Amino acid sequence: MVGVRFRRIWIVVWMLGILMCAALSVGAEEAETESESAVVTAAETSGSAADTETELIEDMAEAEEPDEILSMSGFTPEEIARNREFGVLKVGYVSDRNPISFRNKEGELDGVSRKIFDRLQEISGLQFEYVALPSGPVTYDYLLGEGFDFVTSVEYNEENKKARGILISHPYLTSKKVVVGRPDLVFDANAHLRVAVSTGSQTLKKVMAAMYPNFELVDYETMEDCFDAVNDGKVDILIQNQFVAERYLYKPVYEKLIVVPVIGMDDELCFSAVTPLEDTGGKEWERCEELLNVIDRAIALLTEDEVTNYIIEGTMENIYDLTYEDLFYRYRYALLALAAAFVLVLVMIAMIARYRLRTADAQAEAKAKGNFLSTMSHEIRTPLNGMIGLNYLMEQNLDDRQKMKDYLRQSSSTAKYLQSLISDILDMSKLEMNKMELVSSPFSLKDALAVIETIERSRMTEKEIDFRMDMDVPHPFIVGDEVRLEQIILNIIDNAYKFTPAGGSVRVQVRQTPSGDGKTSTEIKVSDTGCGISEEFQQKIFHMFTQERSTVSKGNQGTGLGMSISYLLAELMGGDLRVESKLGQGSCFTFSFPAEIVQEDPRTGRQDTETRAGEIPEDCHILIAEDNELNGQILTEILREEGFWTSLAVNGQVAVDLFKASAQGEYSAILMDLRMPEKDGYEAAKEIRALPRPDAKTVRIFACTADSFQEDREKAIACGMDNFVAKPVDVKKLIMLLRS
Repeated sequence: MVGVRFRRIWIVVWMLGILMCAALSVGAEEAETESESAVVTAAETSGSAADTETELIEDMAEAEEPDEILSMSGFTPEEIARNREFGVLKVGYVSDRNPISFRNKEGELDGVSRKIFDRLQEISGLQFEYVALPSGPVTYDYLLGEGFDFVTSVEYNEENKKARGILISHPYLTSKKVVVGRPDLVFDANAHLRVAVSTGSQTLKKVMAAMYPNFELVDYETMEDCFDAVNDGKVDILIQNQFVAERYLYKPVYEKLIVVPVIGMDDELCFSAVTPLEDTGGKEWERCEELLNVIDRAIALLTEDEVTNYIIEGTMENIYDLTYEDLFYRYRYALLALAAAFVLVLVMIAMIARYRLRTADAQAEAKAKGNFLSTMSHEIRTPLNGMIGLNYLMEQNLDDRQKMKDYLRQSSSTAKYLQSLISDILDMSKLEMNKMELVSSPFSLKDALAVIETIERSRMTEKEIDFRMDMDVPHPFIVGDEVRLEQIILNIIDNAYKFTPAGGSVRVQVRQTPSGDGKTSTEIKVSDTGCGISEEFQQKIFHMFTQERSTVSKGNQGTGLGMSISYLLAELMGGDLRVESKLGQGSCFTFSFPAEIVQEDPRTGRQDTETRAGEIPEDCHILIAEDNELNGQILTEILREEGFWTSLAVNGQVAVDLFKASAQGEYSAILMDLRMPEKDGYEAAKEIRALPRPDAKTVRIFACTADSFQEDREKAIACGMDNFVAKPVDVKKLIMLLRS
């Protein structure tokens, strides 16, 4: 800031010096002029000066109206009135020449030029409307089409005097041109230098091309682009008005640039009247000449003192104000050090906050996490406790077949509930990390809905809920992820079941409408007569870990992830899931999704596995690679009960050795765990595929693991495996897979 203040003080002193010099010069010229005029007047008027002076003083004393005052500046009241008859004149100006001419925050012309133009209006009675010109070259056709009367900040030179379509005025502002370059700049007029030029400065380009034929002129859209090009070393120099250049150089990013005066190149700015291309002597041409004559007369009445004052005022009023970006650049090293210290402090605060949650937000977050963990603990421990109790009861009643059957049924149901809890958590994790990918294939929507109806109807009946499914499905065969579609529908129906009391009803309505391009839109509505959902909770029902408590659903709360997962899956399918509900009046969930239509039954041409349900292919020998003894034993027993031959390998290396030692085609499939000691499933599969025997390429290898993320599937396929069986294993699906 000290540097900025010093520079501003230096500008004030410099401007005052200019003012004093101009005043002394004007005073000397006026004295000389008055002396010469006095001699001429005395010779020609022979003593009438005293009478004229007396009349002038009387006129000044009597002048009260503004027009009479203006008439004293060189225009009579009649001329001023006539000038106003020209109406409001449209004047175009260059908007990036601060402090000469620029557009201020209010969108109006500002700067030294504006002060001069206001004075010209005051003197002549003309009325100006200022419009900023676009960046880049401004064509004659543009000016004519937009109805401009004048353009300002035009350079007063021979090129513009001879130009067709314009008439230029006398200069209203004269300053110097300067060269802007880097510290190593050596300005040589005969050298080959690359010069940045604003695309709007076409006349300047012609002048420089004539004066400096060795210069290479490079166009940039704005003045700031020109300064950036010099600062970045893309060009060598730029040539610009000294006031404009000085102001830009206040910007800290240009602090290394220097200024060198250009000898013999003044910057004289004038008005340019837009005229017909040829002087035909018509009224339009006469109007332009008349307007330009008024402008020239008004400019001639400007004194050097006035112009100097306008320059000082305009420059001081528009001294470059440092922006936050400038301050950051100027003090960047100090700020970076401060930022590093600040980050260190934040890290320390974060570490302290990790152990001492004092803020309300931290406490709320901790409470939310605590509630979720508490809920999960309850949801997992309750079925685990049930399973442990059931195991104890089975040990005590080994001889009672009926009790054993009931205990096993309850144990299976409890295990499935635990599996659903874990599946919800894993699904949400995948969706949050964008790792969930849909598997699209043709399937029958009617068959999928029929399975869902069968699953739900039995427990609805047990709870005495009237359950009905109404389907209008003209296009039953579609392409999509059948498993995820069933998951969404089951989640919605389960939610209705949970919050609907005994004696209530649940309705499922399925409707299809064609959407063109061989696609259909399916809408599934699930409505119930349950307790309903409050308006407040409807806003967050699809958020994670949220569930509205109800006496109807007490004892069966779950993770609170089901609806969140359904919502995200619906979005992933390109569909939508929404809810309408009122407390005490039930709820209606609407799930809609687009899908491609398949004209034929996707099962046509496939082997009918249902007709072969009891058949086992000959020599169906399964190699099981599983390091967990209990899992290996259970899987072996299940497959043997289903009629398969099995061999068990305790790690990947043993699996490879057993396959090498087997006869050609002995194994029809391999169930390969992925995480095993000595050699994991990935390496074992690759080694088996690389063996020099025909069946190594054809034996089916199924990844059988709890690693169910998409990257695990992709890696398994890349290592030569044919399919993926996720743990806990769905026995029915596994048997179907092995028998296919």
